[in-house]
Amino acid sequence: MNSIKSVPARVLSRRPGHSLEAEREQFDKTQAISISKAINTQEAPVKEKHARRIILGTHHEKGAFTFWSYAIGLPLPSSSILSWKFCHVLHKVLRDGHPNVLHDCQRHRSNIREIGDLWGHLHDRYGQLVNVYTKLLLTKISFHLKHPQFPAGLEVTDEVLEKTAGTDVNNIFQLTVEMFDYMDCELRLSESVFRQLNTAIAVSQMSSGQCRLAPLIQVIQDCSHLYHYSVKLMFKLHACLPADTLQGHRDRFHEQFHSLRNFFRRASDMLYFKRLIQIPRLPEGPPNFLRASALAEHIKPVVVIPEEAPEDEEPENLIEISTGPPAGEPAVVADLFEQTFGPPNGSLKDDRDVQIETLKREVETLRAELEKIRLEAQRYVSQLKGQVNALEAELEEQRKQKQKALVDNEQLRHELAQLQAAQREEKASAVEARYHKLKEKHSELIGTHAELLRKNADTAKQLTVTQQSQEEVARVKEQLVFQMEQVKREAEVKLEEQSDLLEKLRKELEAKAGELARAQEALTRTEQSGSELSSRLDTLSAEKAALSSAVQRRDADLLAAQGLVREKEAALSCERQRSSQERAELRGQLAGKESQEQELRRRLLDQQFEVLRGTAAEAERILQDAVAKLDDPLHLRCTSSPDYLVSRAQAALDAVSALEKGHAQYLVSRSDASVLVAALTQFSYLAADTIVNGGATSHLAPTDPADRLVDSCRECGARALELMGQLQEQQTLPQAQPSLVRTPLQGILQLGQELKPKSLDVHQEELGAMVDKEMAATSAAIEDAVRRIEDMMNKARHASSGVKLEVNERILNSCTDLMKAIRLLVTTSTSLQKEIVESGRGAATQQEFYAKNSRWTEGLISASKAVGWGATQLVESADRVVLHTGKYEELIVCSHEIAASTAQLVAASKVKADKRSPHLSRLQECSRSVNEMAANVVASTQSGQEQIEERDTMDFSGLSLIKLKKEEMETQVRVLELEKTLEAERVRLGMLRRQHYMLAGAVGTPGVEDLGRPRAAACSGASKKPPLAQKPSVAPRQDHQLDKKDGVYSAQLVNY
Repeated sequence: MNSIKSVPARVLSRRPGHSLEAEREQFDKTQAISISKAINTQEAPVKEKHARRIILGTHHEKGAFTFWSYAIGLPLPSSSILSWKFCHVLHKVLRDGHPNVLHDCQRHRSNIREIGDLWGHLHDRYGQLVNVYTKLLLTKISFHLKHPQFPAGLEVTDEVLEKTAGTDVNNIFQLTVEMFDYMDCELRLSESVFRQLNTAIAVSQMSSGQCRLAPLIQVIQDCSHLYHYSVKLMFKLHACLPADTLQGHRDRFHEQFHSLRNFFRRASDMLYFKRLIQIPRLPEGPPNFLRASALAEHIKPVVVIPEEAPEDEEPENLIEISTGPPAGEPAVVADLFEQTFGPPNGSLKDDRDVQIETLKREVETLRAELEKIRLEAQRYVSQLKGQVNALEAELEEQRKQKQKALVDNEQLRHELAQLQAAQREEKASAVEARYHKLKEKHSELIGTHAELLRKNADTAKQLTVTQQSQEEVARVKEQLVFQMEQVKREAEVKLEEQSDLLEKLRKELEAKAGELARAQEALTRTEQSGSELSSRLDTLSAEKAALSSAVQRRDADLLAAQGLVREKEAALSCERQRSSQERAELRGQLAGKESQEQELRRRLLDQQFEVLRGTAAEAERILQDAVAKLDDPLHLRCTSSPDYLVSRAQAALDAVSALEKGHAQYLVSRSDASVLVAALTQFSYLAADTIVNGGATSHLAPTDPADRLVDSCRECGARALELMGQLQEQQTLPQAQPSLVRTPLQGILQLGQELKPKSLDVHQEELGAMVDKEMAATSAAIEDAVRRIEDMMNKARHASSGVKLEVNERILNSCTDLMKAIRLLVTTSTSLQKEIVESGRGAATQQEFYAKNSRWTEGLISASKAVGWGATQLVESADRVVLHTGKYEELIVCSHEIAASTAQLVAASKVKADKRSPHLSRLQECSRSVNEMAANVVASTQSGQEQIEERDTMDFSGLSLIKLKKEEMETQVRVLELEKTLEAERVRLGMLRRQHYMLAGAVGTPGVEDLGRPRAAACSGASKKPPLAQKPSVAPRQDHQLDKKDGVYSAQLVNY
């Protein structure tokens, strides 16, 4: 045993002087003795008297300073048993000690944690338990410091729990999670203890087993309160949040419930706990939190600690040892008369009266229980009636809302017909606007239809709730029948027992009568004995008369008891009749509810088919409108691209699969048409969109493919309309085959694939390698351009001088700055592309990423080629200008061209880049620098041109009036010729640009907007001077964006 030999200095430093010193020393000595006896290395449980003295010491000094002063000096790392018993005593002190103990323990959290971590790393049985126990103690201290409303004993009223939880659902949620964590630590300790007991084959009566089991008493006390508080908080959470949100809470509670119930059951079976604690029993199943009324069925588990006798006193003898007669002593022989007639009247106990009274009390108890059952059944029936009435009212409200929605639908259809009639009378310019308005109306109808589907789902859910209520009524009825049968069997058993008792009494009476006859014969024989027996004979005669009167009274009591039994039987028969009537009424109500349920089910099926029929009719009108557009002359102006047609056809094929699945589900269960209606709505929209875009694509396709595409669209519309007609009739609904629409849709998809523009000379597998190749080629072209410009500058310095040398140096310096800015831009663009590939490719390779994003890759290749070509052209133009064999305008146009190409490269790079990327910011800065350098090239070129070109002074002083008029006319003729030439060059420039777009893949199939652009350019060219010719910059878009617009695509691969 570990003993504490001296008081720590910290304790001595807190002692008051003089008068209280002796008392304090005595207190310290008592605490030291109690702590040393409670916490020792013996494998035995902590004695209650020592733990009680330590707890009283904390109340005496209003804290645990003395306890911790001695506890710190204990050699806990040297013995796992010593650490285990220290944790046990600390748990008791926390639960039953002074409230300030909690704060003192908080200051020593590190000591507790160090002990647990130390033994957790060692392979020792008690060490593993100490590790788990310290985690529980730390969790307990943290919880009670965070929630001071809960004392360490965890015993609070429901009002305090409600006040602590509050009304904020977040606080309730957090408090519940902390309760679960607290409970997990408690259950983990109990499981660890039981696991070691099973491993060591220990029993609860051995000291080693009791040493491990002793702390579980505090665990049982904590778990009973935590379970009750968790149930309360879970019901409160389910009243505030939906059930799906709390699915994880319910699963965790169910797991803890089964573990706690198993723990209580195993502890109840151990003899060690039976004399120390009364463990409550938990119900068979966890509470049903989805039903709010289940809270009333919850019973708070109560743990009772019986009062123990002082351990210092000697236990009393349980068996009283007294002297008695020896075994061999013969018994006293009773008197002959007493043997013959039995004991006197005063000592005879009336068993029949006691049995009659017992039967009366049992009958009254049964009657009260039966009345209680009947009242509870009536209350359940009234509640179910109220629920049924509420559901019927809600169903009627849903029916009214559906009628209103149908009326609104009819009004919208009428308005749609009016809009279609007005559309035929309006001009061709309003066709597209009216089409958009009709699409908005259709969207509103779809929203209304979806709302009806949601309401229909709610009605089905309410019907399910009604069925559950009916099942609950049936269960209550079965319980009542079972209880009535049980009461009946108990009454029959009581009657049989009473009849047996009466028969036994009759036999005893007959035996007494025989004994009386024998006594009379003996009396006759004794009359001859003489006068000494005459007095005794008189006494016997008196006793005989008394016995006769007693027998008569017993007979009267027996008759009264029989009458009472008959009355009870009559009352029992009345109760049976009343119960049978109530059962008949319940059967009638149940039959009525079943008929109502069948009627509701029939109405539900009719409503589901009406919804399906309305949806099919609306889909049929949509498809008819789409097929009609194939022959509409106004639709000839609409065009679409094969890529968009392919995407629409593929989506329509997916919708056909969904339609087949929904049709099969509806044929299996016709009470739910939501899947089929949703699939039908999506199919009608996508099929109509495919037909319309197929016709629009045929307007720009060659004649033979266009005719085949229109025929496929017509076939698709015809089969889709046939399918819609079959879905509107119940007779043809099972024979409907949505798969018949798949064949024409596949034909449209194949034609769209054939009409798609093909790549010029590069396969998608080669795109990844070509990107790096083209970027490297561009960088090499720029480096070569810089070297050539430096060579040209050196040659110009040797070959020219004066103004020409100054102009040439300024132009070449600006070109060098431009090349350097372009080189920096290409380097930054390469870094940004690597960042895009690394962040977007995932587990794929770089080549696979480029092949997957082929459009973006082709745009990069096109832009990089344009930059390299522009740099080469700029160097050649500068060379010709320096050698005076070229024009300054060529240099200006090349500057604009290379600025546009770099802008295209920037746009292609930033399309997939992250907005917060530092490479993207540097790329934008480089783009602005390139624009500035290009502007410097143009400015230096223009200023050099002005310096070098000699302007002749126009002197008209020597001309006469006729010659001036002639010169004026010739000048006007030259101006007209130049304007005509300018107009022709503008038209040629427009055609060149359009051909460039087509070759670069900028326009796969021109749409409505693209057809109008050349005309607009041509019309505006006569009245306004066009801007300086430059290569247009079209930023490529991502793949998912390219499918959302008709006929417009980013620039693709360009061959130079």
